[in-house]
Amino acid sequence: MNSIAKHGSVLFLLSASVVMFSCSAGEQVAEPADQPQPEAAQPDKAHLEELFWSRLDASRTSFVEEDVTFMTDMIVHHAQAIIMSRLAPENEASGDVRRLAARILAAQEDEIALMQKWLRDRSQPVPIVRFDGIIMHVDMQMPGEEHEAHHPEDHHESHRDNEIPKHTSDHAMGHGGHGGMGHGHDHHDMPGMLTQEQLEQLEAASSEEFDILFLRFMIEHHQGAVWMVDQLFAADGAALDLESYRLAVDIYAEQVTEIQLMNLMLEARGEEPVGPLQVDGHDDHEHHHEHDMQHEHNTDHEMHQPASNRHESHHQHH
Repeated sequence: MNSIAKHGSVLFLLSASVVMFSCSAGEQVAEPADQPQPEAAQPDKAHLEELFWSRLDASRTSFVEEDVTFMTDMIVHHAQAIIMSRLAPENEASGDVRRLAARILAAQEDEIALMQKWLRDRSQPVPIVRFDGIIMHVDMQMPGEEHEAHHPEDHHESHRDNEIPKHTSDHAMGHGGHGGMGHGHDHHDMPGMLTQEQLEQLEAASSEEFDILFLRFMIEHHQGAVWMVDQLFAADGAALDLESYRLAVDIYAEQVTEIQLMNLMLEARGEEPVGPLQVDGHDDHEHHHEHDMQHEHNTDHEMHQPASNRHESHHQHH
């Protein structure tokens, strides 16, 4: 009994101590409310902003020839998709094809502007694309030349009327190769690019025939762009700055998504889906179609890694 009583006394004392401690703690918490609180350390916003811009400027010196080639070629590659997409409303395309064409048109015009800015920021020659109907003209704007920000859509109406706007550059190349840039190939030789005969075939089609041709041609065109991104990431030292990296990743994710969508649209029309692109006798990577296609333009750059043996090193770099 003494043991039980003793044990009970201990429990009572412990309980009382807890209550007293709680009351004491409550009082201590309440007291500082009437006293001035120390201010939390605030980050130096001016310093952070200066650091950001200095690092961005430094990144703009970290590029290789493959970066310049990618931006230059992709501008021209995107420009042909604009030609194709502008035909949709004029050639009585169905509603879903028109919506897709409008989506492609908006995205690729914006990306052309970003790629032109990337080249200008690094004092590289910039392709300025002009259209005469379905004929493409590319003028090279050299570093130091005065320029205005020409958006491909700015001259849409004049292009229809074959009024080709005059740009500042005298380095006109018609629809041939990349002149003085060291890119001596005809741009129709780029993967996925349509020949002029194919563009004429698309321009002559209408309604359901146009829908099917547009989907097939655009799938191949997109596959070519995906291949170009893969080649960029396979190049040693390429796409190491954040701007080029995120732009390439966005192009990749966007075009792979649309390839899947367009193949579904073909199947809904009773047509066979388009197979992998043939480049130099090799199939384009079939695993493009196995990626998760959930994509936002402001996605973290850890998502939607382009397929290459070097994507892990890029991830570690960023």
